[in-house]
Order: sequence, then structure tokens, then C-alpha cells
Amino acid sequence: MTPPAIDYRDLQGVVRFGYKHLHAARYVLARVREREAARAWLREAPVTAAEYSLPPPDDALQVALTAPGLDALGVAAAVRDAFSPEFLSGMTDANRSRRLGDVGANDPASWQWGGASRAPHVLLMVFAHRGALDAVAARHTGSAFSQAFTITHTLETSDLDGVEPFGFADGISQPWIDWAQGTAPASRALDYSNLSALGEYVLGYPNEYAKCTDRPLVPADAASALLPDALDAPGQKDVGRNGSYLVFRQLGQDVRRFWQFVHGAAGGDLAAAERLAAVFVGRTRAGDPLVPLSARPVPGTPDEQAAQNHFTFDGDPRGVACPFGSHIRRSNPRNTDYPERPAGLTKLLAAFGASSKGFRDDLISAVRFHRILRRGREYGPPLDPADALAPASATEPERGLHFIALNANIGRQFEFLQNAWLANTTFADLRGETDPLIGTREPTPGCPASGAFTRPRHGAPADRVNGLPQFVTVKGGEYFFLPGLRALRYLAGGTS
Repeated sequence: MTPPAIDYRDLQGVVRFGYKHLHAARYVLARVREREAARAWLREAPVTAAEYSLPPPDDALQVALTAPGLDALGVAAAVRDAFSPEFLSGMTDANRSRRLGDVGANDPASWQWGGASRAPHVLLMVFAHRGALDAVAARHTGSAFSQAFTITHTLETSDLDGVEPFGFADGISQPWIDWAQGTAPASRALDYSNLSALGEYVLGYPNEYAKCTDRPLVPADAASALLPDALDAPGQKDVGRNGSYLVFRQLGQDVRRFWQFVHGAAGGDLAAAERLAAVFVGRTRAGDPLVPLSARPVPGTPDEQAAQNHFTFDGDPRGVACPFGSHIRRSNPRNTDYPERPAGLTKLLAAFGASSKGFRDDLISAVRFHRILRRGREYGPPLDPADALAPASATEPERGLHFIALNANIGRQFEFLQNAWLANTTFADLRGETDPLIGTREPTPGCPASGAFTRPRHGAPADRVNGLPQFVTVKGGEYFFLPGLRALRYLAGGTS
């Protein structure tokens, strides 16, 4: 299957760029007020495409839809029902909530937005330079928008200069997308690589299995004429091509509680508290990993700009430098189809299944099938760790992360990562632990307590920190479809 070159004019720009040069952003959640007006607005919406330009744009608009939004727009049932089951059922059915850790304080019944009765229909992502956001947002949500939609929530963001609210450098670890589609996925199976197939994030292109992820296909007719041809289904038109599934979760972060806990667990020593916090994360606050960096990154690749991401856990097999339960090790174990990365004859034997694997790595699925592309933003003011030790004020502002992830398969990518790695109390043969940053501490079947964190040590029993409280609480969330520009017009009833 020869993949086509990607049409950047049909791809929404946030997939390719993230718009980090636009420091101000706002997320607008809305519901359809009047169907025909909404369809007309969406057909004419000035959505910013992923074409590269110099200078880069001064502002950008991106649009995504929920499954209830497709219903509200009157999308044909045959098209709607061909979207992924996770997208169609939404983020908050009971079984999914249990798997995602949306229980206890994270229960969707307590969310500010999202869920069966509060699901938005459309998401507008508005990006602009500092000081220009209000004017840009007003331009997109003026009278025509107001006739078509009712805004339910406006989610503001903050610019913390590349630092997330707990105080750690953020956005360092991202997959390097193979936009040119020049490397066969199978050639990467024996060694960890940050290179990832385009089809893992953008529908209609080969993924890491060298297949196209399932997505809505429709017969070629006058109504679908504007859509691209399906790569893997001759005679069909591709509604999914150049689209992606967008996972949005608003995560409230209790910054004071985090730093007060690590300060107490470190015996009141602020420097020791910073070291313990770094162990929870797996990186220092400056973003340096706790394991040595690998050889210098290849010049001209994204890894050259993100040198702090150029490492594996090969040199730390017992998790002494970076514990197995650390956030970055849970969220990206940096393993491969063959965990011990064999070479030479051993590599050949491994290809035929005749070599041994590391025990803990055997418990973790190959990471190349479970990557996500993060495009979120922080909200709330910064709070220095030393200042966080003071009691909260009566008007304590909310702080947190608008977590946004792009992936082609919600179940295999986001949900697997969240359930099997971050929320799993037995990840890598650990016991009674969830992710130290974002994990819930609710008891689960067979695990009555999950507030521990284990730090292996050389020549001594492991150190165990107990009684971790919950530092992050889900405030809202939903699954969206971020369509290609032609698909957006098609779903809105456009035929030309």
C-alpha cells in the first residue's frame, strides 16, 4: 500500500504545529442552537490549515465535533455509526470511567462540563498573540456564530513559558511524526525510536501496523465528490482522511498539596523535596531526565531541538535512577517489540522469537503502538514551590492543564496509556501504586490502597513512600473528531 503525500491544505494546523508561537489560547465549547445556521457557519468557518508559511499566522482557528454534535448537525446515521466506538459512546460511560480512573473525586457526575447531559457539540480552539485573543475570539464568535450555537463554557489558558503548574518543564517528550512516510514501521521494531507513523495520529494513512485505522468511508457520489479517495478501499470516499480523534480532559492540579506533601515526606528539607518531586516525575524541574542522555541526536531532526528527550531506560534496568512508577516511565516506557534491544546474532534470533526478554519489560506492551500527540495548554497563575508551602488563600485561583491529545485510535492509544500504564496498580510488577502525579488513589478490586511509590536502591531494600494524596482531579472531558477541512464541509452538508 503506497501512501499518498499528505495534503496540508486539508489538515487542521494544530496537528502539525501546535501553535506554540501564539502564546494566547481559548477553548470555546458550544451546542447547536439552530441546525441550518450551524451547518452554514461550519461550511464557511475560516479554519487554519497546516500549510507552512513565513511569517507564521498571527492567529488560528480550529474546529472539532463530538458524536452528539454530529447528531445535532443531522449527519447521516450510516456515516455517524462508522466512527470509532469510543468516540460514539463518549468518555463517560460507566465502564470507561472505571478504566480511565474517573471514579471518586474524578467521577463525571462532579465535572464542570462533558458527559451525557453536558456534552458540547463543537469545540473551537482559538489561538492568537498576547493581547489580541479577545478580538480574534470575538471575530469568530460574532452574530453568525451566536445564531447557530449557544456557548456553554469558555476555557481560558495561561502562558507559563513552557512550564506546567507543578513547576516542571513540559512538552519535551513528543513523537516525531514521519510526515514524509519514508520509513517502514517494521524497520523500527527492534530498537526504540521516537519516529512514529503518520497514521498513528492522522486518519487515512498507514499506522504502525502498516494499515489504515478504521474510519468512515462513503460511496463516491455527488455529495461526497469533494472528499479524498480512500487509500485502502477503491471506489470509496474517505471522511476520515486528514482527521484525528481529539481527547480533551480538563485536569485540575492542586499545586499546594503536591509541594506540601513532598516537603513533608522529605523531612522539611526543600532541596530534598525537589529531589523527591523529580523522582515522581522522572525529570528535574528543568526537564533533564534522571537517566543519562544517549548519544548526541541526529542533526536536522526534531530530537536535536529536544535533546532532553534523547534517552532510553536501557542503562537503568532496575529503576534505581528513574523508578518504574515515575510519571515519564509510565507514560512512555521507551521499550520496543524486543525489550532487550538485541544485536547481531541475538537480534536475528529475536526476530524468530528465540531470545529472552527482561522480566519487567515483558509486562509492558511495545510503546510504538501507544503514542499520543499532546497539544494542551496550562491554565491558572504560576506558583513557586517555596510559596506553595504557605496555606491557601480564601480566593485560591484554579490551576491545571487542559490536556489535549491527538490519536487515530482512542482505545489503542489514549485509553491504553491511561488504563494499562498510568492508572494500573500493577504496572511493571509494581503493587499498590498508580501514577504519582495524575493517578487516583481510589481502591480497586484486589488493591485496597494505591497511594504508594517505590524507589529501588542499589544494595538495599527499596524505599517506599506511602500515603500519597490525589494531586490531580478531572474537571471535565470529552472525545472529539478533528476533521480535515473537506470532511468538515461534508459533515456540515456542503457538496462543493
